[in-house]
Amino acid sequence: MGNPVGWFEIYVQDMARAKAFYETVFDVQLTKLADTEFEMYTFTMTQEGYGASGALIRIPGYPPAGAVANSVLVYFHCADCAVEAGRVAAAGGRIETPKKAIGPYGFIALAVDSEGNTIGLHSMQ
Repeated sequence: MGNPVGWFEIYVQDMARAKAFYETVFDVQLTKLADTEFEMYTFTMTQEGYGASGALIRIPGYPPAGAVANSVLVYFHCADCAVEAGRVAAAGGRIETPKKAIGPYGFIALAVDSEGNTIGLHSMQ
């Protein structure tokens, strides 16, 4: 068995806003996924790389207005999570938990994206 997570999707209501948030915070370009039923933009993926890839997805009417924020927390790998955390507010999000040590497992920061989703940032330094 490989890594337990094979793919993730982050549901958004405003794709342009969400795409700009993730591209700014992680300094990457998301790629439009062609031939899909719904609007999707993927994070860069390598077959040999560590972890799993995923996408932003917009499904009209989902999540429903007033829905509780996501209950699954996706952690993004970072060289130093303070760098990405430092970009969050300018990208339209907010920091929920600033960078903090988690013992021998490195460091984390928690952020709320432009769509109200909580995401994790993880690094070993």
